[in-house]
Amino acid sequence: MANFNPEKLHVVYKDSVDTERLSIPRNYTLTHSDSTGDLFLTIGPEYDYKQISRFYTRLMRDEVLAEWQLNNKNYELHLYLHVSGGFVFGWANFRDRIFRSHLPLVLKAIIYGDKSIFKSFPTLNDCPIYVHFNSKNKKYNKMENYGQIKEFQY
Repeated sequence: MANFNPEKLHVVYKDSVDTERLSIPRNYTLTHSDSTGDLFLTIGPEYDYKQISRFYTRLMRDEVLAEWQLNNKNYELHLYLHVSGGFVFGWANFRDRIFRSHLPLVLKAIIYGDKSIFKSFPTLNDCPIYVHFNSKNKKYNKMENYGQIKEFQY
């Protein structure tokens, strides 16, 4: 797995999202270039469907979608990964392994990309991370607690 390189991360804030104030909804769309290793993160009140609607992205389905949720007045970061289902490249067990091997990099990219929010609200560093592995195969269709934000800060 490649190490996180902030110079390869390109961040776009959409629809007047405040860089220093957490408001719900706050969604993240993360994609990457296989050829350059660049990461593309969009932060907005909705997912960046334009970013994930290109043919190659629809075929690979290796984007990561994430959102903040409020649960009993506590913030949680939820990530959604498409492991299998529909027309997608790769077997579920292969995709599951790939996603898991890249999760630390993904989390560092999201947290670094939205670093102003964590500086403004340091208590967010203690928030839990939940990863939803979405699959038509019951073995791979699960949600897991992936630790806290502070474990993945760059």
